[in-house]
Amino acid sequence: MEIKTIKLDYPEEANIILGQSHFIKTAEDLYEIMVSSVPGIKFGLAFNEASGPCLVRAEGNDEKLKRIAISNIQEIGAGHTFLIIMENAFPINVLNAVKQCPEVCRIFCATANPVEVIVSETEQGRGILGVIDGAVPQGVEKEEDVEKRKKFLRTISYKL
Repeated sequence: MEIKTIKLDYPEEANIILGQSHFIKTAEDLYEIMVSSVPGIKFGLAFNEASGPCLVRAEGNDEKLKRIAISNIQEIGAGHTFLIIMENAFPINVLNAVKQCPEVCRIFCATANPVEVIVSETEQGRGILGVIDGAVPQGVEKEEDVEKRKKFLRTISYKL
């Protein structure tokens, strides 16, 4: 068995959801979830099929983001995994709906941070062991950090 890390490459202003699912209709069902969740969302998604022709299935309403999702999911190469790359929305806007999709088994991460995917490869194929999402904590927040956090949440209209 070989273990490697794969650094995902996507636009700085984008957010992603990386997950695992189990059926060919994942791409179409996730497409429907994304377009019906947030007006004005732009996204591309790609899904690695794990049996039959083992193709990358892709959908989206933005060709650039769709190409980026395809490129990253090919690099990961693990069966039954999907990657959604979105702009004009945050994972919090769609994550519960994505998790409720009948084919979705798990979510590895939902983030705008830099991501490295830890992949294991055997003779049979590849699987995701986990992800590295962002950086190491630098300390515990102080009172001024609490105030900055609260102000930020209000600035982006997530709190009153």
